[in-house]
Amino acid sequence: MRGLKKQRRIQVILLATVCLFGAAALIGYGLRDGINFFRAPSDIATAPPTPDEVFRIGGLVEQGTLVRGRGETITFNVTDGGASVPVTYTGVLPDLFKEGEGMVATGTMVDGVFRATEILARHDETYMPAEVIDALQAQGVYQEPGHN
Repeated sequence: MRGLKKQRRIQVILLATVCLFGAAALIGYGLRDGINFFRAPSDIATAPPTPDEVFRIGGLVEQGTLVRGRGETITFNVTDGGASVPVTYTGVLPDLFKEGEGMVATGTMVDGVFRATEILARHDETYMPAEVIDALQAQGVYQEPGHN
């Protein structure tokens, strides 16, 4: 009788372990497309991403590069002071999106052009995403607000 209880306990523990690993695998599989890594333009210049990789790019909208085409297609360059990456976006831009301001976009690189599916701009006069600040500070082009 005692051996049967011990065997049953081992079976339950093994089954629970298999279920735990199965649940972790399903969670990882479900999140694989939802995780977007941040890259600065300088990172993209040194290590270009694969065409099927979805990631986030951030920096400043480069002065003089914002071109509004026919319809809703917009092109511009995003820079961190060390490199510049051309971006195309089809859609409506956020109200506070303009040249010289910080932005973050999600999308893929296709033939050297970042094709954005979503663009986020700062939401007030002083906010800039932490990833963008870090990338700009690494290039030495970021100044704290109010320090002109």
